[in-house]
Amino acid sequence: MPAASSTGSRSSRWRFSTSASSIVEATGLAAQFKSIVPSDLFIALGLGFLIGIVIAVVYRKTYRGVLYSPSFTLTLIMLTLITTPVVMCIKNDIALSMGMVGALSIVRFRTAVKDPLDTAYMFWALTMGILLGAGLYLIAVIVVLCIAILMFVISFAKLTTPNAYLLVVHYDEFCEAAIQSELNRSVRSSKLRSKTLTRAGAEMTYEVRISERSEVVTRMLDIEGVHDATLVACQSEVGA
Repeated sequence: MPAASSTGSRSSRWRFSTSASSIVEATGLAAQFKSIVPSDLFIALGLGFLIGIVIAVVYRKTYRGVLYSPSFTLTLIMLTLITTPVVMCIKNDIALSMGMVGALSIVRFRTAVKDPLDTAYMFWALTMGILLGAGLYLIAVIVVLCIAILMFVISFAKLTTPNAYLLVVHYDEFCEAAIQSELNRSVRSSKLRSKTLTRAGAEMTYEVRISERSEVVTRMLDIEGVHDATLVACQSEVGA
């Protein structure tokens, strides 16, 4: 009797394993697991993390705006890491890739991108994830290094136009000449957009072109008679 029971338990386990394996084969899970080699996955994710850090550092060093967002640099790293396994899963399955395209086509991003260059950095991160997911590691490394060097050259060679800002100054009328003199020294170009006079004082709004590290607001506050100065990012062009 014990021998018969042990034989029955072994046969039941064999039937269970056979049915489980048949389910795995029927659902196509076995083929999906075979298409992804663990070593390739770890290599792609490791390179994706390093490349994402490179993109984030380039973005931080070449950023010229007023309000730097650390969360955006983290987003660039995450985009590279997320895109890599997605491409690895769908590159050998046409049906799955078409389903992914259909699913992503209904996604709408309502967050407004203030700087067009931020969009370019997002596409850069996505492209690196696609290359890594496709197994094109050497091409991904070459592309990220070339673009990084190009961005540093453009930034430090000052080939790009300085950013446009709106400078709003509240002051007493007697120091208007000093404000204009300081603007001529501190900014590359300036244009008066509006001027308001009241009994309590005056307000002027200038459109200015300055570099990232300009201290024009601090210099304005050093002028006697200036109550406050505000610098606001502006997307319009000087001379428009």
